[in-house]
Amino acid sequence: QQMVPAFKDTTMLPEGQAGDRIRSFIETINSGNPDRFKRFLNEECAKEFRESVPLAAHISAVLRFSRNTGGVDFYSVRTYTPERPGATVVIVKDRNLGNWWGITFRFGSTPDFLVAGLGMSSARAPIGLSEPPLTEKQAIDEIRGLMAGLNKKNWFSGALLIARGPDVLLTDVGGEASKAFHVPNKIDTKFNLGSMNKMFTATATARLVEAGKLSFDDPISKYIDETWLPKSITDTITVRHLITHTSGLGSYFNQVYTKGSRELFRKLDDYKPLVNGDKPAFPPGEKFQYSNTGLFLLGVVIEKVTGEDYFDHIRKTIYAPAGMTNTDCYEMDYPVENLAIGYSPDWASPYKWQNNLYKHVLKGGPAGGGFSTVVDLHKFALALLSEKLISKSMRETMWTDFKGSNYGYGFTVGESPAGKVVGHSGGFSGINSELDIYVNSGYIVAAMSNIDNGASPLANRIGGILARVRPH
Repeated sequence: QQMVPAFKDTTMLPEGQAGDRIRSFIETINSGNPDRFKRFLNEECAKEFRESVPLAAHISAVLRFSRNTGGVDFYSVRTYTPERPGATVVIVKDRNLGNWWGITFRFGSTPDFLVAGLGMSSARAPIGLSEPPLTEKQAIDEIRGLMAGLNKKNWFSGALLIARGPDVLLTDVGGEASKAFHVPNKIDTKFNLGSMNKMFTATATARLVEAGKLSFDDPISKYIDETWLPKSITDTITVRHLITHTSGLGSYFNQVYTKGSRELFRKLDDYKPLVNGDKPAFPPGEKFQYSNTGLFLLGVVIEKVTGEDYFDHIRKTIYAPAGMTNTDCYEMDYPVENLAIGYSPDWASPYKWQNNLYKHVLKGGPAGGGFSTVVDLHKFALALLSEKLISKSMRETMWTDFKGSNYGYGFTVGESPAGKVVGHSGGFSGINSELDIYVNSGYIVAAMSNIDNGASPLANRIGGILARVRPH
């Protein structure tokens, strides 16, 4: 029985008003002009959609998409089996990275066909489009050319390292670590990790399990007292639930955090008011739900088991053995050298950018917010692969999808065109970082950026190029 593809691409715009609206929106994206988008909203969109969010939010979303993509080119209208009633999905290719995107239009009634809904998300590549195989040298040359183009457009702000095992094949940098003082980024600039600290916390936990000081099946009530959460909750949650995001707990980035002073949160104990009210959203172990609180509490477990400060323990057991000399949870009210400030585009501001200093944590912790360099992330990957930190069997446990959600024990786990890929990404206002370890081919990609969405789409595109490398 022949498999029917789940979608079909028609490489022509619809006729009439619907086609005109699609064409007009693509031209609006490609103009990068807020006034042009205002005109599109006022003249070509339905009132309900126009007023669904403030005008500034509409403009910000489209301009962010315009900046991230560098403009887009129409490829097709995509229809799905089963159908998606009421939605017209337009497939476009972005000009910066060559990634595929779906723009979903919902149109009002005839004859006007005003736009009543809009959404942008990444899309699968069209069927049957294949790019030629490459030698490793050709792939690296193609990536070098891609980076030269991005740097010419001032799109990339960050650092990139590509290696095969210990051999570094390419490094690149672009943009500024400080826009206020025009300090350029360097290969050893420290960028924010976002959620990537979860890998370090998980690896430290796994080491304690291997040393017999902890079991994945221990209830966390053994280590976490009632000043954090009631025993009725901690009795039902195990260490394994925390490390695999199956505890049902949520995120401590809540109202108490938003309304509190950043200065209040430095040591792990300072976070108790943020964690106190948390309750599992489902019986622990039932399903995957990404949880900052869960991974944070793993840090509390580490402190209780070792009798050491979490930060000291991670320095001693992860950073030092791996040789990571430029990685830590730095306090942002100190003048840490060579540290990049995070920035988000702000079209309403005369400066065009807004820094993230008043949004971000003052000091990172077990669930994220520390700093590292692409060189140190490469060292971390090598330390994992060479069993410097954990055994091969423990690594395989951690790098196996636990609940069918592309996540293992503190690491993302996925299948890509280049085979199995593990690692983690991190994102927040003004930051985006990614570590991809390609288990089959041995490639390691570390991308770090001090602007929104500046690393993960790039790492994704690089993965697509490396997937075309054929062994000699």
